[in-house]
Amino acid sequence: MGAKDTVRNRGTLAHRARYALRHPRRVPAHARRALRDAWLRLRHRDHIAYYRAVMASDAARSAEAAVGHNPSREQWARIGRMQFDYLLRHGLRPHHRMLEIGCGNLRAGRLFIDHLEPGHYYGIDISPDILLAAQETVVREGLQAKMPYLTLSDDLTFAFLPDGHFDVVHAHSVFSHSPRHVIEECFAHVGRVLAPGGFFDFTFDRTEGEEHHVLHEDFYYRTRTLTELAARHGLSARFMDDWEELPHKQSRMRLTAVSDRARTVGP
Repeated sequence: MGAKDTVRNRGTLAHRARYALRHPRRVPAHARRALRDAWLRLRHRDHIAYYRAVMASDAARSAEAAVGHNPSREQWARIGRMQFDYLLRHGLRPHHRMLEIGCGNLRAGRLFIDHLEPGHYYGIDISPDILLAAQETVVREGLQAKMPYLTLSDDLTFAFLPDGHFDVVHAHSVFSHSPRHVIEECFAHVGRVLAPGGFFDFTFDRTEGEEHHVLHEDFYYRTRTLTELAARHGLSARFMDDWEELPHKQSRMRLTAVSDRARTVGP
C-alpha cells in the first residue's frame, strides 16, 4: 500500500485542535460546515436525505464544489481525467456497459460517455441539483448523440436496473461520504447487476487505525472491514495498489463476483 496517512483519527477533538492551530484560515469554513451538519441532521434523520441536502447546499455555490470541496475548474478536469485514464488502462472498452454511482456533474462521466458506444453509460445520483448540472455538461461537451442515461436514485438497491447488465460499475468519492449501512446495501445488490466477468471499482477514505467519521460527511474505513463486508455478499475484493501511486488521497478497491473468480483461476 502507498504512503497515504491512514492512522490519524481526524474526528477527535485533539486532532481538530491541532489542525486549527496549523490552518487558522480554514477554521471559519469548517465552523460553517459544522453548523450546517448540525442543522441538516436535525431536519434529516435518513443519511441519503441528509447528504442530498448537503449536495444542494454545495451545488448552490457551484456544481464543481458539490463534487470536490471547492476545486478549481482545472482540478475538476484533472481528477476526472485521472479516473478515466485509470479505467482505460484497466481495460474499459467502447462496447462495455457502465454504471456510475454518484455520477455528479460528470467530472469523469463526460469522458466515459465519449469513449463508450451510444446508450452504454448509465449515471445515477441522489441529487437532482447535480443531475441538472450533469445535463448541462452533456450539452456543453456535445455528447447528446451518445444518449447517456442520467437517473435520480434514492438508494443503492438498483432495483430498477436489469440483472447482469453492466461490465463496469464505478463509484468515485461515494463511500467516503457513506455510513456502513449504505455501503452494505450497495454490496448486497451490486452483484446482481454485474455482467459475468464484470467488476465494481470504488474509492474510499482509508484508515488502518480507528474507523471514524468527521461530521456526517466524511467516513474512514479499514481495508479489512470492506473486504469482509464484500465477502458476505459473494464478492471478492482486491486492493488496487497501482492507484496508490496516483496523486489522490483516497484508496481504491475492485470487487468481482466470487463465481467469476472461481471460473478464472479455478481448475
